[in-house]
Amino acid sequence: MNSEIASHSAQVIIALIPIVGIAIGGTILFFYLLWAHHETKLRIRMGTYNKTEFGLKTFSLLGGILLVGIGAILTTLFALIDGLSYLLLGGLVPLVVGIGLLVFYKVNPDFRQK
Repeated sequence: MNSEIASHSAQVIIALIPIVGIAIGGTILFFYLLWAHHETKLRIRMGTYNKTEFGLKTFSLLGGILLVGIGAILTTLFALIDGLSYLLLGGLVPLVVGIGLLVFYKVNPDFRQK
């Protein structure tokens, strides 16, 4: 068997894995949203619907902490592996987004009033 053909086949399979994962994830997300919509409609009909407020303060703190941690680890890893290159953006993007969320958490005047 020709190794060049096997490598092309392996490349095709490797390229299909993320596409299939995104398609399955999108399908699961669609059906979750559909189920949540039907559940909300039924709760409104039965009179048991209780609108809960989205906790932006908690989300920005938790998201910021998680993204800073992930971004710092990826940035360090990519810098050690490849030095300064475009690969480093894979770690810098979540790091900067996490820092932005933490700054938003700290600076937002609505959070200080509560």
